[in-house]
Amino acid sequence: MNLKSARRILQFVLPVTLLITSCASGASAAGTADTSAAGASAAGTSAQTNAEQTSAAGATSTASDSGVAGTEADAKSAPAAGYTIPTDYPNPYEMETYDSVPEYLSERHDDVDYGTIEADVEYYSEIAGDVKYCNVLLPAGYDESKEYPVLYMFHGFGGRYDSHVHEESILQTLYGNMLSEGLAVPMIIVGADMYTDKLEGKDDLSDAELRPRYDKGVDDLALVLMPFIESRYSVKVGRRYAAVSGVSQGGTEALASGFKWQSKIAFIGSFAPCTGVIPTNFYPGSFWNTPILDDLTIESQDTLPLYIYLSVGTEDPWCINSTLYYGQVMDEKGIPNQTDLVEGYDHGNEMWELGHYNFLQKIFLN
Repeated sequence: MNLKSARRILQFVLPVTLLITSCASGASAAGTADTSAAGASAAGTSAQTNAEQTSAAGATSTASDSGVAGTEADAKSAPAAGYTIPTDYPNPYEMETYDSVPEYLSERHDDVDYGTIEADVEYYSEIAGDVKYCNVLLPAGYDESKEYPVLYMFHGFGGRYDSHVHEESILQTLYGNMLSEGLAVPMIIVGADMYTDKLEGKDDLSDAELRPRYDKGVDDLALVLMPFIESRYSVKVGRRYAAVSGVSQGGTEALASGFKWQSKIAFIGSFAPCTGVIPTNFYPGSFWNTPILDDLTIESQDTLPLYIYLSVGTEDPWCINSTLYYGQVMDEKGIPNQTDLVEGYDHGNEMWELGHYNFLQKIFLN
């Protein structure tokens, strides 16, 4: 299938004083979950806000219309000075990236095994001071005598652990088809819950009160959920066998998790992340402006993430500038990353599917 690419590669100068439409006004959209798949149990996920929100202003980009990655992508392929991708791992920055998902990968097929969803898996979190839940997708042919890498996936603002990992979800369909076609390796996918606090009273909290409770999910992931999954399932242990991804606010938490816990996580997928990973000039005085980390830094060559992939659509009304800013910071620090502005996508399921389509092809390759 010919996948024409209109990929927008980051070539962007970010005005320090730029203030785009507040993510606070779009918090519901940030939690967009599957709505097209039957049986979705995304309770607590808010609906997409109306289209009257204006697109983020001030972004400029260039693009190649000649198939897959063009000259701009080639420039991003080589790791920046100071850090190098280990030679014993295929360089994901040299692999093709696409601007659309083939239709057949988005459809259910009778002859494809989409794996098994273990729903509402309960564990106790000392960080939350309460029980938490996750959904677990075991790949087709899951065999306890074998060991599998794990992708931990964060939902967006207003969502839950089951927003994107559930029966007949977009992610389950995409991954099942990719695995069947040999486009991804067998892995366990865990729908993780950002919310990390006592469950009682959760529904009465404001967005400003939810945000710090979401941020605690960064530590819950590494210190509680990962050890729990490793004890319950047949998992390959080690940073090269752990990945994290997230959408919108989940992209914020995923990027923060990957950098804070780089000794435990080697792959980071962050799709339209909101501001709040590191200090920025966006949304001053709001809870969105509260940074999780002081900066994006690499501890050592040995903890360099093997792949960092950020992407956002040109029609995204909230998170273009925050996404591109994170890529700019990494570029300035010589941290290898791929940060793409993709033509035509907004802040929703199609962007999340495309992000995972490109990400899943490049993780756990040895």
